[in-house]
Amino acid sequence: MAELEIRRSAGKDKRLNKRSTRVDLTPMVDLGFLLITFFVFTTTLSQQTAMKVDMPYDKTLINDLVCESCVLTVLLVKDNRIKYYEGTIEKKPVIKETGFLPEGIRMILLQKMKAVKIARGSADAFILIIKSAGESSFKNFVNITDEVTICNIKRYYIDELNETEKSILQKKY
Repeated sequence: MAELEIRRSAGKDKRLNKRSTRVDLTPMVDLGFLLITFFVFTTTLSQQTAMKVDMPYDKTLINDLVCESCVLTVLLVKDNRIKYYEGTIEKKPVIKETGFLPEGIRMILLQKMKAVKIARGSADAFILIIKSAGESSFKNFVNITDEVTICNIKRYYIDELNETEKSILQKKY
């Protein structure tokens, strides 16, 4: 605590009283240590979290019947570009291209979800298949999974390019 000490002079003049102040810094030091311990505990208690990816059990074949109009396949290619098509590759769909801007892939995902909701009655029937080419970067994969989270897509799969897609991509470059 701060305290004031009053010294009285022994002389005739009683008007001049010298006052000296002594400031006790103990509470401020205590507060400093409390703040330091608070920040140390909060930084160690908050751990980084990663997106959960459920990996399938590859030993058994599962034949899920999926409507072709509910599927959108996204191909991550070089130079931060995205090629996508609807349905299956065997029926030779039109392959379109977009980017990672919000008015690019996000709008496409939302429009496809809306179309599936109109056709099926629920947007949960929408399936997104993500395939990454060898030239794409990990940043592109993280960006597309962020878009999946932002658009609240319930069902999405991560797969590898098949031979047909590889040949199509080589012709398009």
